[in-house]
Amino acid sequence: QVDFVESGGGLVQSGGSLRLSCTISVFAFSNYPVGWFRQAPGKEPEGIACVSSASGWGSAWYADSVKGRFTISRDNTQNTAYLQMESLKPEDTGVYYCTTDPAPEGTYGCKDLALFGARGQGTQVTVSS
Repeated sequence: QVDFVESGGGLVQSGGSLRLSCTISVFAFSNYPVGWFRQAPGKEPEGIACVSSASGWGSAWYADSVKGRFTISRDNTQNTAYLQMESLKPEDTGVYYCTTDPAPEGTYGCKDLALFGARGQGTQVTVSS
């Protein structure tokens, strides 16, 4: 079983910043890639960022919509991933979900973000104009 604790969402003005945190209770956290999805009202979920496992050197992937503004990172000693969000826009509004998949190491990489089978409860991010 994989348990998530997400935090850091809230209301911020356009141009502001937020940092989301996701602590995942899973054995050998460093073996798994961790990503973030978001879902805006009435829209399909959008994968926005992912950080690879330790074997992938912790490399990061970003969707074009957030590239240059968001930074994903992980602290394997704390079983926690972070999403630092800068220059927020109203279109960044949505519920943000942390996701991973505890399949055997090497099964999934960030290119498989859409296939990750476990996710957190989500945290609301609202950006006002």
